[in-house]
Amino acid sequence: MAMVAITNPQLSFNLFYCSVTGREASISRQTASRIRYRFSSSRWLSLNSSSSTNRSFDSFKSRCSIANTDVHLNHVAVEDEDISAVDIGCRTTPIVQLKSDVLDTESLSILTGDTYVDSLLTTLPVLTEEEQKTLAATPAHPEGLYAFYASCLAGNLVEQLWNFAWPSAIALLHPSLLPVAVMGFLTKLVIIIGGPLVGKLMDHSPRVPSYIFLNVVQASAQLLSAAMIIHAHTVSPASTSSILLRPWFAVLVLAGAIERLSGVALGVAMERDWVVLLAGINRPIALAQANAVLNRIDLLCEIAGTSLFGILLSRYDPVTCLKLAASLMVWSLPIMISLTWLTNKLSTGVLDRAKCCQASRRTSDEGPLPDAQNFVSTGLEAIKHGWREYIQQPVLPASLAYVLLYFNVVLTPGSLMTAFLTQRGLNPSVIGGFSGLCAFMGVAATFLSASLVRRFGILKAGAVGLTFQALLLTIAVAVYQSGTLSQRSPLLLFLCLIVFSRLGHMSYDIVGAQILQTGIPSSKANLIGTTEISVASLAESLMLGVVILANDVSHFGFLAMLSVLSVVGAAWMFCRWLLNPTVEQRSLFSFDPQL
Repeated sequence: MAMVAITNPQLSFNLFYCSVTGREASISRQTASRIRYRFSSSRWLSLNSSSSTNRSFDSFKSRCSIANTDVHLNHVAVEDEDISAVDIGCRTTPIVQLKSDVLDTESLSILTGDTYVDSLLTTLPVLTEEEQKTLAATPAHPEGLYAFYASCLAGNLVEQLWNFAWPSAIALLHPSLLPVAVMGFLTKLVIIIGGPLVGKLMDHSPRVPSYIFLNVVQASAQLLSAAMIIHAHTVSPASTSSILLRPWFAVLVLAGAIERLSGVALGVAMERDWVVLLAGINRPIALAQANAVLNRIDLLCEIAGTSLFGILLSRYDPVTCLKLAASLMVWSLPIMISLTWLTNKLSTGVLDRAKCCQASRRTSDEGPLPDAQNFVSTGLEAIKHGWREYIQQPVLPASLAYVLLYFNVVLTPGSLMTAFLTQRGLNPSVIGGFSGLCAFMGVAATFLSASLVRRFGILKAGAVGLTFQALLLTIAVAVYQSGTLSQRSPLLLFLCLIVFSRLGHMSYDIVGAQILQTGIPSSKANLIGTTEISVASLAESLMLGVVILANDVSHFGFLAMLSVLSVVGAAWMFCRWLLNPTVEQRSLFSFDPQL
């Protein structure tokens, strides 16, 4: 049992009593008092910079509570244990005198500079393991998080309905995959170029105003696209080549590109920035639960949106259905804006806090902010900077595996699959049911992924999901290549295999989101996130380029083969990264017991 007394004319502050027994220090549960200190500049007491110092203080534990005890620095002798002067860095550590005249059941804490914020020490209570788990599972701003969920629900419902509506309406204009493929290809090119620029703008802009602005832009682009498709259905039918040359199609492509770019930016902001702030960056259980809820909202909206428009399209003409969709867009916009404002208010303004990479604090390698006078050069600089940051991220293989999945543009519920099934003569309600079942498998995956993480760990759970998806899609392609898809039973088996493969896909999507949230710094979340979407869009545009060249429905089997190869490649890349973990990977995922 001892008390540390250190004297020095330049340092004088109150520290703490400590109690040492063998190699353990007893821990008091009393609230720690504050330290009164007077430092010239920032001089810290370091007791762990050399091996001899570590041996001298090896018996101390780091959990503590603080009492008012005078501490002075001086070169003195040691009563209980001889400790000679130790060289720490460039200085000589003062001798520590251990006195046994004052005893208490308090314990020692070695405080480092990282615990100080703006030269102030706050009182930190010692929590039990159970209390720490409870804190980790409690969101930092639960009321704001619930309002955020409601905002996502309103926005995703309209977005998912429109993602199913426009390819279905265009596919009814002409029996070819070419218009849908061309529109998708050009849209991806805009995302490739504009994604990093928009991401950098968002990283340097206030969160709430930029989020509301992007919602307005997206809704306006959706309304313009709906107007162009309605116009196309009211004029006389034309050949596929003439459709591509019509002015309304050019406007549709432009509006669709703006709509998708806005949607990508909003999605990245929600999944990589907003949810982290509202759930708490240091509360992993709450963050994992929030990620699962966001995925469920998105997938439930996909079920509702695709099923609703499929039912409407089976009963009414396309023009009427598009008008109803446009009405929903108009009504949902003020609801989303109000819920966004409410989210920030209920979270006590946490979304108004400045980002650490604001213009006043950004580092020299981030490049200049875009401005109106030099938009092209700053845009190119933003793209280059975004790609550089993306390549340097510590979880690059996991991100590249995610990108490879974007080559699968055929064996997935999307615009091409919708157009393919429409041209095979399937009822729109059946097509909508197929998309809804795929989304339902995604909802099931939000629960399945939690079990996979508990059993295999977060990284191995991602490998299991990718392998499962690759296996089922390989079987689906084999069924298609058998040539019996013209019959009803093989067609249903083909679609069911794709539906169940979504379990693996969405399991990796959920797990991969937390992997990327762990490995990417929050100050670059929008930049790296939008750049990742740009890289994924590049992969998707390359595949859409192949679809444009092979746009006949008879080439669907070849396109399906390319899609399944991309999924197999993603599974191989992720498993290879998992089997050869780096030191940085082990550090980032030290909480994973299976690593």
